[in-house]
Amino acid sequence: MHVPTLLALSAGSAVLASASPAPRGLPSVTLDQGTFTGAPAGLANKFLGIPFAQPPTGNLRFNLPVPNAPYTGAHDAGSFGPACPQQAAQLPVPPGIVSNVTQFIVETVTAVVTPFSEDCLTVNVWTPADVPAGAKLPVVVWIFGGGFEFGGTSMYDGGVIVSRSVEMGTPVVYVSMNYRLSAFGFLAGQEVKDAGVGNLGLQDQRQALRWVQQYIPAFGGDPTKVTIWGESAGAISVALQLLAHNGAAEGLFRGAFMQSGSPTPVGDVARGQADYDALVARTGCAPARDTLQCLRGVPFAALLAAVDASPSITSRQSLALAWMPRADGVFLADDPQVLVQQGRVADVPFVTGDCDDEGTIFALSNLNITTDTQLRAYLAEFFLPHASAAQLDTLLALYPADPAQGAPFGTGALDALSPQYKRLAALLGDLVFQAPRRFFAGERAGAQRVFAFLNKRLKATPGVGSAHGTDLLNVYGGGDMADYLIHFVVALDPNGPGLLSWPAYSAARPQLLTFLDGPVPLALSEDTFRAEGMSFVTELSLADPL
Repeated sequence: MHVPTLLALSAGSAVLASASPAPRGLPSVTLDQGTFTGAPAGLANKFLGIPFAQPPTGNLRFNLPVPNAPYTGAHDAGSFGPACPQQAAQLPVPPGIVSNVTQFIVETVTAVVTPFSEDCLTVNVWTPADVPAGAKLPVVVWIFGGGFEFGGTSMYDGGVIVSRSVEMGTPVVYVSMNYRLSAFGFLAGQEVKDAGVGNLGLQDQRQALRWVQQYIPAFGGDPTKVTIWGESAGAISVALQLLAHNGAAEGLFRGAFMQSGSPTPVGDVARGQADYDALVARTGCAPARDTLQCLRGVPFAALLAAVDASPSITSRQSLALAWMPRADGVFLADDPQVLVQQGRVADVPFVTGDCDDEGTIFALSNLNITTDTQLRAYLAEFFLPHASAAQLDTLLALYPADPAQGAPFGTGALDALSPQYKRLAALLGDLVFQAPRRFFAGERAGAQRVFAFLNKRLKATPGVGSAHGTDLLNVYGGGDMADYLIHFVVALDPNGPGLLSWPAYSAARPQLLTFLDGPVPLALSEDTFRAEGMSFVTELSLADPL
């Protein structure tokens, strides 16, 4: 079976190098006193691997990003720069599933990108090929996902979005950025909090957005018309950019589009102390008076090996990540869901949505959980360590062992890869994705314009259904979600000619634009499924954030 490719890994591996003046016919752009030569890409031109910050190496490792120096000289911008350091990941498809589609979905969600390097903070820009001088086009800024542990910009072809926007007669400029991942970008612990260097990956994203404000006019973009867009960890990042500095957008964006990611229930950065201490021990920094400074001097290969030895999203603890955004008192003042409750959210229109079976892929690493007792112990260990016995009883009653009520949803007794698989998949999907999305949309719908969606396509994918990440095929594969996205970037409203009308979300009528398989590809549905379960999950999460 042919699957539309999502990956567009570049053969180029070098970050910008000095080059002679642009050959005739190649696109070029002047930034400060530097000239950058890109490459044509159909209806678009692309400029790749442009540094937006100083290399985060040496004393800049585990430190806030420092803006790039003014550009000078001539540079080849025809190839992607390296990805940021990746944490090792492997989540094999169970041998009982024989499906190229399932394999493709799992490998895409857990894709480790090479080459990678600590010197990785670069942006990429795609523009319409015939963009006139002085044009002020809307801009969409993409933040990739990968569990905050892996992924990179070279996986995604921004030319698909720009070309489609040109075909629609509403051209846009596309930007993507790398940001530090895993412990390199999300180190946690009291030492990190005291030094004010939490959430460095989010800080990198913020610096890239500042770069857009300064330089996007040279590419024909309008810095006052920026929409931030992401999927998975990228969508969570977008949500957290809305909450940064107590909701101060700082003129960096005017809209947000989130696929499978909302403000997640996370606690203080000091809660990551155990993983920090383990990393310090593995690198030999434990005896040091200043362990954070010691980590800055550890050889890269040794530090990467120590990071790889820490739990990942494909480990047993799954979505209870070792390295993830947390409340640090600087970038994020509090638990993101508390910030939402308090209204400390950037006042911009946003789109938020999920896939129907978000938790399936993340339950694959726990097929050895086969009894109620084992599931209960697992949830208590990793996700709800302070929940009472009565609360766990209630949760398990709301998410019963009946396969017909588990994920993939609506598949009856099918896809029960182990006795507790579908139940755990339902719980993980609602804990981390569906319940936070409903909470976010419901809390904000009365205060700002909100649109919400549910992706139920590829439901027949063996074992995983409409899994996390499957909706990416509907944007980078040139589907109808790409059209909704482009309309939103242009007008802050996803509606446009030829598309099913998508109503704004409201507490009185919480409607979801629903993407379906079959002859009727789009419909409206009510965001009321698993109401009691998700309400209880949100209650538990607010009381006991990760």
